[in-house]
Amino acid sequence: MDWTASLQGLAGGILIGLSAVWLMATLGRIAGISGIVGRLVTALPKGDSAWRVAFVLGLISGPLLLMLLGGGLGNVAGAPGEVVGPPAGGVGLMLVAGLLVGVGTGLGSGCTSGHGVCGLARLSPRSMVATLTFLLCAIVTVYVVRHVIGGAA
Repeated sequence: MDWTASLQGLAGGILIGLSAVWLMATLGRIAGISGIVGRLVTALPKGDSAWRVAFVLGLISGPLLLMLLGGGLGNVAGAPGEVVGPPAGGVGLMLVAGLLVGVGTGLGSGCTSGHGVCGLARLSPRSMVATLTFLLCAIVTVYVVRHVIGGAA
């Protein structure tokens, strides 16, 4: 077992939880990425965009700062010299998948961060159903790709 990766995951989870609690305690807002970014892009709320911009900049600058400090992001590409590899199914499939995720967050009134982290913590029945749906769809997708279609592990 790789204890370094496990501890990094634990630290990341704690920071995500603390940021969600902080946002709720200070602004009364849910830390759901689709809602934060969506309302920043589409609604352009007056007086409400500063914290949204800061949140998005934090999402981008955190990993960059970690890389600058020599922490790296881990090797998620599967090749020794790469950090992030090309999309497994190609760029077209990745664009279609991203579009479907966007449609899903609209239909589900939120994303995994809003429902899974914040909604479950608030014991929201709607978030419990949404998170269960996310998990079941992910399990079925992995099974179909790996065992039915025969994609890479």
